[in-house]
Amino acid sequence: MATYQDIPLTGYRRENGRAGIRNHVLILSVDDISNATVEGVSRLVRGTTALPHPYGRLQFGADLELTFNTLMGTGRNPNVAAVVVIGIEPKWTEYIVKGIAETGKPVAGFSIERYGDLKTIEMAARKAKEFVHYASELPRVPVKWNEIWVSTKCGESDTTSGLASNPTVGRVFERLEKGGNTLIFGETTEVTGAEDKIMENCATPEIAAQFKAAFDDYQKLVESQGVSLLGTQPTEGNIRGGLSTIEEKALGNVEKMGRCTVVSFLQPAEEPKKPGLHFMDSSSAAAEMVTLCCAAGAAVHLFTTGQGNIIGNKIEPVIKLSANPLTVETMSEHIDVDISGLLRFEYNLDGAADRTMEMLARTINGRLTSAEILHHDEFVITKLYRSS
Repeated sequence: MATYQDIPLTGYRRENGRAGIRNHVLILSVDDISNATVEGVSRLVRGTTALPHPYGRLQFGADLELTFNTLMGTGRNPNVAAVVVIGIEPKWTEYIVKGIAETGKPVAGFSIERYGDLKTIEMAARKAKEFVHYASELPRVPVKWNEIWVSTKCGESDTTSGLASNPTVGRVFERLEKGGNTLIFGETTEVTGAEDKIMENCATPEIAAQFKAAFDDYQKLVESQGVSLLGTQPTEGNIRGGLSTIEEKALGNVEKMGRCTVVSFLQPAEEPKKPGLHFMDSSSAAAEMVTLCCAAGAAVHLFTTGQGNIIGNKIEPVIKLSANPLTVETMSEHIDVDISGLLRFEYNLDGAADRTMEMLARTINGRLTSAEILHHDEFVITKLYRSS
């Protein structure tokens, strides 16, 4: 009987050697007031992907740096073949262009000042057309499992998440780690109560200390607002699904890391430097976390859901797993992998992992995920504090 191991994998080989599974020509906005121009170019040129967003103007310090890193990282992602960058001012536009150009992929920048929308759209559209011709002739080539970087998150978790879908991802990650893959997980506040388990799995005391410092900072931020996580963590959906405390939620959440060793601690949107499992300091908000994983270079995302989170991403395909029979039935259009049979003892954890890896292989080879088909193109930048 054929298994996922028998499926030959193909992808797009980028100039820096990375392997991507999609082939986007990205029209990237540097700032919120350039969105209309970005969307204007994308409407004119078939085969492009517009990426507008609401931030950029009058940000400063670490907040501005994170926005820049998110934009550059998204352009650098191996699922992107070429990028047209559009901003209001030339200096910031060129900064983003240079960060993406380090990968060797085609990239061009246009600033709106001194030209206006219409002239900028004309110039950028001509370059976008050139890039689409380029990208459309790129062939799919054989790639290996360990060349495809994978990230994970859970959303709208319930009891089935901790019992089945999260452990399934954990088993998949164990297999991928053994094969030399680069893996990312995070959700800093959502490991509250299970932070010791992550620290125990860190490769060195230094990595454990980096994680704990970020975890403590998040806790202090929450407390400084005079609130607790109860009410937002667990969410109303979590509570409806049977999770009563953040600690209970966290114990299920960390199952996604399996028995892998945490080989480094990443800042938000930071690109891993070596294979293995990496913990990224990140928000627990679904769209924010997936966006950060995409900016860090992950080519595909495994997203577990109990009650039925419907998140997607424009650049990084999101594979949705669920073990909740009701969710699989009532929200079937959103679920890529039904592993509810694990709870009915129809197969074991390895069987659930086999099903997930088969879908992972099909997605790598070009199958569109449910989120992609349904236009779930969420791209949400993490903002650290108010703009000036």
